[in-house]
Amino acid sequence: MLQFSKYQGLGNDFLLLDGRDASDPEAAFGLTPERVAQLCDRRFGVGGDGVILALPPNAGGELRMRIFNADGTEPEMCGNGIRCLARFLADRDGDGPGRTWQIDTLAGRIVPELLPDGTIRVDMGAPFLAAEQVPTTLELGPNGLPQGELVVDGETFAVAAAGMGNPHVVIPVDAVEEIDLERFGAGFERHPAFPARTNVHFVEVLAPDHLVMRVWERGAGPTLACGTGACATLVACHRLGLCERRARLDLPGGPLQIHWDAASGKVFMDGPAELVFDGVIPDAEVVRAARHQSAHQAEAVDVRPDNCPSAEARQRAMALLSSSSLDDLVAIATNSLESRTRARFERDTNMAG
Repeated sequence: MLQFSKYQGLGNDFLLLDGRDASDPEAAFGLTPERVAQLCDRRFGVGGDGVILALPPNAGGELRMRIFNADGTEPEMCGNGIRCLARFLADRDGDGPGRTWQIDTLAGRIVPELLPDGTIRVDMGAPFLAAEQVPTTLELGPNGLPQGELVVDGETFAVAAAGMGNPHVVIPVDAVEEIDLERFGAGFERHPAFPARTNVHFVEVLAPDHLVMRVWERGAGPTLACGTGACATLVACHRLGLCERRARLDLPGGPLQIHWDAASGKVFMDGPAELVFDGVIPDAEVVRAARHQSAHQAEAVDVRPDNCPSAEARQRAMALLSSSSLDDLVAIATNSLESRTRARFERDTNMAG
């Protein structure tokens, strides 16, 4: 049985799994790339942009986060994801405003904080602006970050790159809504200039303190928001002379407030994260057993001849009715109702526990 909570940050949604107390947390959930992809499938699974695990810490830390994209790959970090993890931890542990968490990720230690209005502020650390740190083959440009021109699907774009523990390419455009994201997103993600693939962000500058962007996430495709991407976009646009160090970034799922602090060099992100629902996925064997039991119960109870789909079934129903007293039929119905009610109560109790 897999217990999970689904959270979303600006529509970027994740399945959260708590493995902090598991004896073997890495193996506790049986997460193969195929299993992750099935869970994230919006038609045949729960649906989500990824799966996040809360795990015991490394030495000196408080806890560790692992995140998997919807295609089963494992990125270094996710800004919206870590806000969802912080909200998940606060909800489970009863933490209040001012609580911070020291969370180890593949991108290093990240520190989210629960604010009085319920939103999450995340100290994302300093951006990576050296080409080998992004990583990218783009050369360092006059603005102090990797930049140049790239051709995707026959079109040439002026781009800049920045790392937030994971790679990002930022493409300033005149009208972001006119960009064919499906056409260009995958091409940029897998462009040879980004050996580890990259997240892709088209951005339009509305004002020095107001940007609007669209996102193609590595391993997930179009999403409603990307926290690390918003941070990288502000950093790149500031270095290109397009915006200030503090700005509102509008994404399809809503706005984020991003601040690149001049004194510390760190990037701070403020944004929401909310519970969608809690759920339980039973083991496959349990599902098969329940379906088998349900089929037998249905056969025992639904004995009205008019409801029988075949002549043979109608004959069996008529035989049961003719050979059973009214008391016998009432007993059959009562036992079935009690059995179903007991099963539903046990299921709800297990979910609540």
